[in-house]
Amino acid sequence: MKKIIFALFIFVSFSFVKSDGRIDELNQLMTSWHQAASDADFDAYFGAMDESFIFLGTAPGERWAKSEFASFSKPYFEKGKAWDFKASNRNWQFSKNKKMAWFDEDLETWMQGCRGSGILVRKKGQWKLVYYNLTVLIENEKIKEFIELRALDR
Repeated sequence: MKKIIFALFIFVSFSFVKSDGRIDELNQLMTSWHQAASDADFDAYFGAMDESFIFLGTAPGERWAKSEFASFSKPYFEKGKAWDFKASNRNWQFSKNKKMAWFDEDLETWMQGCRGSGILVRKKGQWKLVYYNLTVLIENEKIKEFIELRALDR
């Protein structure tokens, strides 16, 4: 009986820690960020980013500071729809002081399966995205074909 009570206590303790709102808040922020692109809401999309934001895209050479990424993205947003990424799984980690969070997420996109990873920092009571890396997933057994395909453009 003592073991059952102890196990229940541990379960409730861990449930409380996980449900402290931080993960829910960050999941909502990231889901809203992706939705802002789908809705072509330029201000909401770029408003979620810190001024120090860096975006790594899927193409070689795609490393943009916030202002560069905004300039590149603006025409897509002006057309009424930028891109539509839906996360199916997201994993969070936190710094000891809980002012930095990093994550990885599986995404369904027009490119099919992708993975995003990012870093958020808490400044003045608000979470801001400082880094995002988008990658296209390629199965290991298809890498050789992929390398050959890329070589055609060179």
